[in-house]
Parts: sequence; C-alpha cells; structure tokens
Amino acid sequence: MKLMGYQRENGHFGVRNHVLIIPTSVCATDTAEKIAAQVPGAIAIPNQHGCCQIGSDLALTQQTIVGFGKNANVGACVVVGLGCDGIQARAVAEEIRTTGKRVEVVVIQEEGGTLPAIAKGALYAAQMARDLSMQKRVEFDMSEIIMALECGGSDPTSGLASNPSIGYCSNRLIAEGGSSILSETTEVIGAEHLLAARFEDEDQKQKFLDMVKNVENRAIALGEDLRSGQPTPGNKEGGLSTIEEKSLGCMYKAGTAPFKGALNYAELLPLEKKGLYFMDTPGQDIDSITGMVAGGAQVVIFSTGRGTPTGSPIAPVIKITGNDATYRKMSDNIDINAGRIITEGAKVEEIGEELFQMVADVCNGQVTKAESLGHREFGIYKLTGTF
Repeated sequence: MKLMGYQRENGHFGVRNHVLIIPTSVCATDTAEKIAAQVPGAIAIPNQHGCCQIGSDLALTQQTIVGFGKNANVGACVVVGLGCDGIQARAVAEEIRTTGKRVEVVVIQEEGGTLPAIAKGALYAAQMARDLSMQKRVEFDMSEIIMALECGGSDPTSGLASNPSIGYCSNRLIAEGGSSILSETTEVIGAEHLLAARFEDEDQKQKFLDMVKNVENRAIALGEDLRSGQPTPGNKEGGLSTIEEKSLGCMYKAGTAPFKGALNYAELLPLEKKGLYFMDTPGQDIDSITGMVAGGAQVVIFSTGRGTPTGSPIAPVIKITGNDATYRKMSDNIDINAGRIITEGAKVEEIGEELFQMVADVCNGQVTKAESLGHREFGIYKLTGTF
C-alpha cells in the first residue's frame, strides 16, 4: 500500500511535520514551552528529568529526547538547555543532526536569561516552521511505518475485542513489510512463555525473558510486590482479577507474526530488519508510548476498555475500545468502537480491517480525536526509582 508523507534527509518518512522544542532538563522546560507558544504549530516536550540524574537514568533520559528529535514525524528541532544541565544541549543536537534535519541550540545561561533565550529560540522555530510549510507530501510505501501498540484502562472487553482487532491490524501492517512494537513488560507476566515461543532468534528470546524476570526482580529489590499495582484499581473494577488474566488479554495486540527482536526502552527499531518487536517499557501508558515513539514509531494504536484521553506530542494516537458503553460515554476521545464485536456480532477481521484503513488515513493526514483535542502527554521511564 502507498501512503503520502514527508521524506526526511536520511530517507525515512514522517506522517506529521513538527517543529519540536526539546528541553534538555526540567530547568529548561518552561523556557522551551514559552518558545513553542510563540510559533503556531511548534511543540515543546515537558521533560521533567535531565538534572542531577545519574548513570542509567541520565543515559535513558538523553536517549529518549534524542529519539524524539530523530523521529521522522519531526522536521526540525530547537534544543534548549540551561547550561549546567546533566544533559548538554549541544551533545543532544549533534546526535539528532545525524539524521540530516536542521537542529539549533539555545542555552539560557549563555543568552543572558529567559527573555533573550525565548527570543532566539522563537526566531529559529519561526524560520523552521516557514521552511516546513513549503514541504509537500510525497508517496512512500507502507513498509516504512513503525506502529506502536499500547493498552490502558483495560477491562475484559480489551482481550475479547479491541486487542484482537489490533492484532489483526498489526498482522496486516507486517504483511505490507512494516513494523509493530508490543510494549509494557509488566503486562506480559504470566503470558511470557506464549510470546517467547514466537521469537525467531534464541538470543533475542532470552533477552525478552530476562526483561520480564528483571522487572519483577527490581520490584523485589525495593521490597515491593509488583502485583500490588497490577492490575490497577480501574482494571479490577472493570473485571480483571489477576496480572496473568490481564497479560493474556494484552498479548493479543501482537497478532500472530513472529518476533524479530526485543528492544530496550527508547531503543531505535532497526529498519533493516522490519517486523514485530517487543520493547521493555513500564505499565504506565504515557511512559510506555514515549519509549516507543523515541524508538521510531510514527503512529500509535491504543486500546482502552475503561477509557482514556491520552495522546502524544509528535505521533498521532488512534484510540479503540472493546466496550460499547465506554465508546458511547467517551466518544469524544475514542476513534473506533470494537465493542460491536460483542454487542452486534461484528467479526474481529471486520473491525481489524477498519482499524487498518484508519491507520492508513491517519498516516495520510487524518487527525485523530486525541490530536483534535490537543492531547500531548509525555513521560520518561525511570529505571532506578531513586535519585
């Protein structure tokens, strides 16, 4: 299938054309937001980290914001730093520039404070916005798409209707030569053996199993029981009683294709080896989506039984529910009602095909409900839980 999108200097294709303002730390976040406010269409990500972090958490924050800058949905970036941040603005900019896109740097301390930094950043962003406005969509193959798979506020209808529909859609994309990412390590516990059997490579299979084991071990090391937070209160109220029950419904999003590999949080998906991947993300929906978008996903499908308004700063999020009552109650937020499988006898293949067509339409420019309402939720996963 052919789509229409924006070709980047490195040959990748975006389905959106954002000017992204990237603060390297929480200390620069407010200034970045003020820069974005001066230029219609510019978007700032609310980075709450990057200052006084250590080791793996510092590296993960930098990898995540660099991944957002590299994402093909971004046409140009302004990187904003305070100056004494743990993550240096010029280092972030240099990594993003490897894509060939325009990247500029503003350092608040060097500019002499907030007002001159905003002025300089807004000048860069306005120039970028004008240049990107002249860029035309061009034809590209659907095999260039990376699709993130997420679920949140799950209930039994997720495993019965919406997640199988997503699995069908994922199979269709992979048949077109594209890629999908299954996420949320805590939500495969109890079903990991079923997913592990689908890995083509033994080393990648073991990497995946280690991810599942490690997430439990980290909780134990902190003296916590992971199952005290999974399922969530909303999951339980909706009818899910155990983490294993939740996981067995969650895994349907992965369809039936074999897994090509397991990715660390915010790790770039290798485009030379397309197909289905698993990414080690937390059960927190927003942090999980952020990791997959940093890994290169241009579009997100989000299954919700209880309902959620979540979006993303740079990737369109398509919302689907298997609960007919939730769709009627939250129709402003949810794009597709897979509850028809339960209430009207619709086939999974029918809803899955509808979802696949919507993915194509959204990639071609159709605005999702989350986009139309301005939902741009963003959060970076912390590995240590401390410092």
